[in-house]
Amino acid sequence: MDVLLRQLYQDRASDEDTLAILVLEKEQSPLSITDGFDVIILLINSQQDIDWEVKHYEVAGKCVAFHSLSQVMMHHTLIVGNQRRLIDWLVNGKIVFDRNEFLTGVKERIESFPPGDRSKKMTIQFTKMLRRFEEGKVLFYNGHYFDAFSNMMHALHHLARLSVIHHGFYPEVTVWEQVRHIEPQTYKLYQELLNSEETLEKRIELLILATELAIHSKTEIGSEHFLSLISIDVSSIAEFMGHQEVEDYRIDLELLVRHLVEKGFLCYKRKETKVEGIEKILYLKKNNKSY
Repeated sequence: MDVLLRQLYQDRASDEDTLAILVLEKEQSPLSITDGFDVIILLINSQQDIDWEVKHYEVAGKCVAFHSLSQVMMHHTLIVGNQRRLIDWLVNGKIVFDRNEFLTGVKERIESFPPGDRSKKMTIQFTKMLRRFEEGKVLFYNGHYFDAFSNMMHALHHLARLSVIHHGFYPEVTVWEQVRHIEPQTYKLYQELLNSEETLEKRIELLILATELAIHSKTEIGSEHFLSLISIDVSSIAEFMGHQEVEDYRIDLELLVRHLVEKGFLCYKRKETKVEGIEKILYLKKNNKSY
């Protein structure tokens, strides 16, 4: 089996664009998400034209998925966190080729989780939590209880990931097991909601109250990345959204800005336009706190 697997990737190792190759076998890592495949081969390359390419094979009766991933896409995914299976593969996969210890450095970065990466990932999770919370509330107050419950549970999952990141770890596939050790109060809330005998309406009300308190307590750390980008000058929402560093949470940036105004982290001023009665809104930090 190993000999046949090597024939799939050994020629690629001599390609100067190939930075690293790792292999993950389902049998050796039963908790890993392999999408039903017995073996995952992950190749990281320096090419820019193909972000992520996948090929499927059958080797000695086992199903194999061969993923070719660009270096840029890999780093983007590590920050955004929209592919937790990739982090799992990078952490648990066996390195079979590593040019200039590239993948060794990536693993060390995951383990050390630099503050800059952590801050941005927390803001991404915080804005997602805000979005799900706001949508869940609207649905609840309009009597759509199943959809409201779904949104509120998603908000709770983003809270869990934010908590894990805040403590210096990448969220894994078993994120609630991480939360159980890191932040027991959040885990207890999740457990109570799953085991509760209350009506669905009551459970959603509890979720709304608990999430609202969590949002209040997490606003400063959850907004740290965005607030660190803002200068002391007034800015428009268009200028905020045009900042390259907010690209990964731009879709929810308006919601975040309004939340920060409500919580006193930002204030706004009005500026007259050419049309009488219409004023443009500009934002600025409410205090001189550094982030």
